[in-house]
Order: sequence, then C-alpha cells, then structure tokens
Amino acid sequence: MFDLFTYVGMKKVLFIIFPLMLQLGQAFGQEVISGEIRDSEGDPVVGATILVRGTSDFALSDYSGKFAIAVSQDFPITLQVNSVGFDQHETSIHTWPSSPIQINLELDDLLSEIVITARRRKEEPQNVPIPISVIGGALVEEAGAFNVNRLKELVPSVQLYSSNPRNTTLNIRGLGSTFGLTNDGIDPGVGFYVDGVYFARPAVTTLDFIDIEQIEVLRGPQGTLFGKNTTSGAFSITTRKPSFTRGASFETSFGNYGFIQAKSSFTGPITNKLAGRFSFSGTQRDGLIYNVRTDKNVNDLNNLGLRSQLLYNPTDKVEILLAGDVSRQRPDGYAQVVAGVVPTLRPEYLQFNSIISDLDYSLPTRNAFDRIIDHDTPWRSNNDLGGISLNIDVEVGSGTLTSTTAWRYWNWDPSNDRDFTGLRGLSLSQAPSRHDQYSHEIRYAGSFSSKLSGLIGVFALGQDLASSPYHTEEAGSDQWRFSQNSDSPLWQTPGLLDGYGTRTRSRLESLSGAIFGQLDWEINEKIHLLPGLRFNYDHKSVDFNREVYGGLQTDDPSLIALKNAVYNAQEFSTEVDESNLSGQLTLTFKPTESVNTFATYSLNFKPVGVNLGGLPRTGGENMLELARIKQELVNHYEIGVKTKPNSRSTLNVAVHRTHIQDYQTLVQTQDLSVNRGYLANGEEVRVQGAEVDYNISVSRQFSVYGAIAYTDGIYVRFTNAPPPLEEVGGETFKDISGGQLPGISKWAGSFGGELTSKELKFLDQKGKVFLAVENFYRSSFSSSPSPSRYLNIDGYTLVNARAGFRATDGLSVFVWSRNLLNADYFEQLLPGAGSLGHYAGVLGDPRTFGVTLRHVF
Repeated sequence: MFDLFTYVGMKKVLFIIFPLMLQLGQAFGQEVISGEIRDSEGDPVVGATILVRGTSDFALSDYSGKFAIAVSQDFPITLQVNSVGFDQHETSIHTWPSSPIQINLELDDLLSEIVITARRRKEEPQNVPIPISVIGGALVEEAGAFNVNRLKELVPSVQLYSSNPRNTTLNIRGLGSTFGLTNDGIDPGVGFYVDGVYFARPAVTTLDFIDIEQIEVLRGPQGTLFGKNTTSGAFSITTRKPSFTRGASFETSFGNYGFIQAKSSFTGPITNKLAGRFSFSGTQRDGLIYNVRTDKNVNDLNNLGLRSQLLYNPTDKVEILLAGDVSRQRPDGYAQVVAGVVPTLRPEYLQFNSIISDLDYSLPTRNAFDRIIDHDTPWRSNNDLGGISLNIDVEVGSGTLTSTTAWRYWNWDPSNDRDFTGLRGLSLSQAPSRHDQYSHEIRYAGSFSSKLSGLIGVFALGQDLASSPYHTEEAGSDQWRFSQNSDSPLWQTPGLLDGYGTRTRSRLESLSGAIFGQLDWEINEKIHLLPGLRFNYDHKSVDFNREVYGGLQTDDPSLIALKNAVYNAQEFSTEVDESNLSGQLTLTFKPTESVNTFATYSLNFKPVGVNLGGLPRTGGENMLELARIKQELVNHYEIGVKTKPNSRSTLNVAVHRTHIQDYQTLVQTQDLSVNRGYLANGEEVRVQGAEVDYNISVSRQFSVYGAIAYTDGIYVRFTNAPPPLEEVGGETFKDISGGQLPGISKWAGSFGGELTSKELKFLDQKGKVFLAVENFYRSSFSSSPSPSRYLNIDGYTLVNARAGFRATDGLSVFVWSRNLLNADYFEQLLPGAGSLGHYAGVLGDPRTFGVTLRHVF
C-alpha cells in the first residue's frame, strides 16, 4: 500500500490537486504569450530561452518547440530568443497576440547562453562571479542521472557517499558533512534546494528526480544568497512549472537486472489564469548482491515519486505556485559486503580471523566483487519524504518580492546487519526516526538604482527530529566472542549477551533564523563590488535517554560489569543558543565582453553541533562534555576567470582555499554504545584546489564539455583523534595532523560529447540520430576519518554511453549503458562495529544497459 497519503496535510492538498488535474486541457486562452520556436527548415527548436528584454520574465521551449510566457510590463515588449547553434533573434510585440506566435531561428553554430537563477534573478552564468555547474533537465534524463549519486559523475567537484539514505554525505570540494556516518546533531554544509525550498535531510539525495528543468551546483560558501547557511556550496534544483500550453510526456526504460523505470508528466491550462502539472516517476531493479543464506538477491531498487503543482497568475505581475510531492523507497537494499580484514594491535585472540575461527565460521567469500553475502539480519531501508510548498512572486518596481513557505517530513524505518557476517553478532540495528521541518523565506531581488542591485531576505527554519518510537541495538548469541576483552571464562557464560541491547529515545528540536543580503555595486562598466552580510541565530534542544534491556538476568557484579562493557545506559539533556555575523566581499573586473574575473573572501560559520549517537566513556563514565561541539569557523578565498575564447566555447577557471577552525568531524571508536562514532572538533583543516570547466560547440552536430578538479584537503592540526582501524588496541588517541581528509580525490574529472546527424525521418517522424558519451574519473581517496594504510579506495574510471533517435515531436528511442567497461570499484569502505579488524564496502554498480522509449506530445 502507498501509505504516504495517510499524512493529513498532504492528503488534503492532493485531494484538491488531483481533481483539478483531470481538467487539464479543457480550458483555452490566457493572458500569456504563447508560441513556437522553429528552425529555418520548420523543425521545432528544443530548449530555446525566451526572455522579455528588460525584465526577469523568461521561458524555455519544450520538446515540440512550444513555449508560454507571462509578461510583467506593458506593451510594447521585445522577446529575445537564444538557442545553441542559432543566431540570437528579437521580435517586438505591441499588443496581445490573438494566436500563438511563430519564431524562426537562423542557424549560426554559436554557443549561446542559458539562464540561471543562482543569485535569485535571471542571469547568464558567464556574468555571475560564482563557480557554477549547470546541468539541463534533458541531460539529466538521457544520461540516467536520476539522483544525486549519479549526477556527481557530471560534476567532479561533488562527492556523495551513502551506505543507506540516512547515512548519506553530500560534499562539495570535500567539505559539507561528516564522512562515514550521519549524526543528526549537526547541520549540513551543502544546501539542498528544490524550487527555492530547503531540504534539511540528506536522505533526499537518494530519491529519484522528478520533472527536472535544470540543476545549478554552486561551489563555495553561499550564505549571503540562500536562507539556510551553506558553508560549502548549494544544490539549486528547478523543476518544470505548469504550462498554459497543453503537453504530456511518457517515458519507459528497460534494462538488465530487471531494470524498469517509468516517468510521465501532464500539464496544461485549467482556467485562463490557472495551470497545472502532474508528474510521476517509478523505478525498479533486481538486487545486485546475492545472499546465500536467504537464497535471494538484495540491494534492489523500488522507488515511487509523485509531484503536483498549480500555477496561478491573477495578474501579469503576480505568480503563485502551490506544489506537493511524495516519494517512497522500499528497497531490500543497502547491504554491504566484507571487503577485507586488517590486523589490529589487539592480542591475537581478539583478531577478527581468530574470533570467527573460534566460532567455526568462515566468510562466504573473501572477494568483495563476487557480490556474495550471508547476512542473517534483514536489510531494510524504508524511506519516505514529502511536503507542501507555497511560492509567491510579485513584481515590485524593478525587482521581485518572493515568499516561500514549506512543510516537509521524513520517515525512516531501517534494519541493518552491523557485523556484516552470518554470525549472530549484532542481531538488531534499527534507528527509526520521524522528522518535520517548517520553513519560511521572504526576499527581494532586483535593482535599487542604475548602479546598485542585489537581494535582501529573512529566513526561518524549525525542525523536530525524534526517534520513532526508539532506536534499537541488540546483541546476538555470538556477540560475547566479538566483545571479549580478556581471557576471563565468565565471557562464556551461557546467554550472557544474547538479546542484550539498548533502546534509545531521543528528540532534537531546533530553530534557525537569518537575515541575509548581497549588493552588486557597479563602480563603472568594468568593475563591480559585491558585499554581502548574514546574521544567523541557532537554537538546539536535545533530550537523550538510553536504556539497556535483555541478556542474562543476574545479580553477579562481575557479570554485570561485562554487560556494561558492551552496552550501558546514558541520559543527558542539553540546550544551546548561538548567533553570529558573517559575510563576504567579491570584486569583479570585466575587461572585455568575453572575459569576467572575480576575487572573493568570505567568513562563515557552521552552527554548533550536538551528539545524538551516544557519548563515549572514559574511566567508566560518560563524557558529557561531548554532548555539545563547537561551531565551525570558515575562512574562504577564491579567484576565478570566466571566458569566451570564441563564440562557440566557454572556458572557466577557479582557484580556491578554505581554512576551517574547530572542524566538525565524526570519529570512529570501538565503543558500541556510540553506534560506531561520535562527533568531535578537529582543531584546523585546510582544503585548496583548482577547477577548470569548458564547453565547445564545434558545430550544430558536435559538442563537447568537461570539467577537471584538483582538490587537496588535510588536517592542519588534529592532535586528539582516534587511531585508524589497524592501530586499535594501541594508543587511545593519535595526532593525525598533516593527514589527508577522507573522501577527497586529488584529481577528478568528467568529459562528455554528443554527435548528432542532420534531421532525417525514422518511423515516419522527423528527428536526429545521436551518439553521446560521458567519462568520469577520480583518483584514489581515503575512506577513513583517521588516515589508514588499508582503508583507501583505488581510483577508477566510468564510461557511460547512449545512442539512438531523438524525435522533435513524437517517439524517441535510444539504447544506453552505464559503466560500459564494467569497472569494479568501491564507493565507500566502513569499519565493522567494534573495530575488530574487518571492514565492509559499498560497491559501485556493475555494467548496466537497456533501452528507453519516450513520447512527447
């Protein structure tokens, strides 16, 4: 059952939206300008940008070349049309046209600009003094990049690691969130926005994209542009809005491993001022790992997503967008395979191989890429997200006043086999949670005078995250051998740890508020100064209560001490209030129309953190001083140049350096009571690097693009870090100053190109044959918060390709393959619970291939 509709708030809105969507196409005529963009041969031009000159009103042509645009100024107006490979076209309109207008573009083979909204206004990316990667919806769909994990192959400065949706790390330039495991008590450093709405949970990055128009990835701190503080960058996703021109698209893909994906979208007018869009996405795939114990494949895909929107234009200066979405994942998935065994500094009887030998057990395979496991605890990753948002845009003077209000929820119901074996070690590891967020942002963006423009805004975000009803960690009958830390025969007491575990009830309530703004002062035609400020307030309140249960019921103090050495009760509460003032200063110099240079300094803070995974112990006592960790202080420097070497290409270069004091990191420990890791502050880290992005339109039939990123991240000073896995059993802490930060490849790059034919006919349809290839490479990187000799992932290269027929209007067919060369690679390595020497791997997908059918009306 698709039980998400039981949520009352969502249910009410969807019951309003769905009947309205049934009326799509029944009404015609509206106070918008609609038309078609065609080339000199009369064929539709897809993705052309139509801009009302002198305003921020714009639209994009769809697969049939059609567009609809509401204008915000009186007639006469001038429409400016740009599209790659065509001359810029301008047409003047003096009155409301009585029928759709026809615009024909002339072939020019030049590289034209797209429109972005990174600074909350419509601009060409080459004019924006921010390193930005822009991925159009068509590329997202055709490249199979239906979630962020796949999108990272197109943007090499992005890193995403996910051992399950909750434990997802989204970083830009190696910074953003803790590596390895997620601790709910800290804020991410990468902002994730969909149509202006901030998504607080990292689990959203694992869900399928629905009806994407464009994705903008902003690199570096953006706290003066976005409501929620973003110390590392931002993902800004724009979905396709409802259109006053009727349209529909259907897409189905079939591939190996039982892959099936279906997408559909319907849009059109409901009244002369109201339009709607309804979109659906569903993905299924068989599992890629075989469990010999249960005789079935695991790590499958089972995703559903729905999105509905209503667009209301009461006047030509007001736009109101109501949107609701639900997404549901039900995979038998996210199992990790044992990837290796490391000798530790513990005594021989505490080595992993000795432990499993004493238990008369052997791993089903020692080669992770056999993709075989024998886990006895089911893997469950039930993941539900959804919400409602209301966005109001009002044209005021020479700018736009925007109000965005949203409520979102996240339900998480997991089950994990944390010992990664078929033994009854850790028999239960479940952390079901419920999260609600409420956000509101009001901002004004526009021109204040002929020399001064910018934006100013206020933002508020409330969050409530609670266990649902509690988190469970429970030992099995074999755990005594894993936890044994002496040769005492009491460890072998029958039933000592069998069914012994913890139940944790926790709740985090937080409130974030901000006033932010950025100005753009035109000193002269070539020089601009952009100062920005942000005042931020954060309040967090935590209640944490962990109780122990089960195991052998005894009054023997020696046996009780052994049980407490494995799990112990914890209880604490903490409350923090903090505010800070941050900002940035950017200077731009544009010596010519084809060269734009900029230099930026920014000072940012990541809010104070609280530990929600349990506290470590010393001398048998909980370290209550770690209930709260300090905020990060981020100093960032960047210089860049954006160029147009010629009319067919762009070449952009950026050099960056970031220093962070009191770096918030997750440190791993053998203590089971902290669920494999706890939050701490490293004294100082430094990340620096350089990036190159380029696009070349060789001709209308051939284009290439690519990006190269060099990133070097180190702990400048971290003197009290836990040791790496191979040094467990030695010193309790280690000075890892000078060591590499986890998750950062020094080199990463992507390269792609597309070759298309001239227009021809196929199945009695006009269109083009195309061949496209994408290549993604990243060098080796550390997969351990404390640098390890063993937990390093080798570099790898992925090649993706597709070829087929793309119709201008009608049926398109193409075949595709991901990981065409069938490379074996790890995405992440994770030490096993208890740090006994074995570690698990998150495997990258093997070669997949299939066919996609798309029909656009």
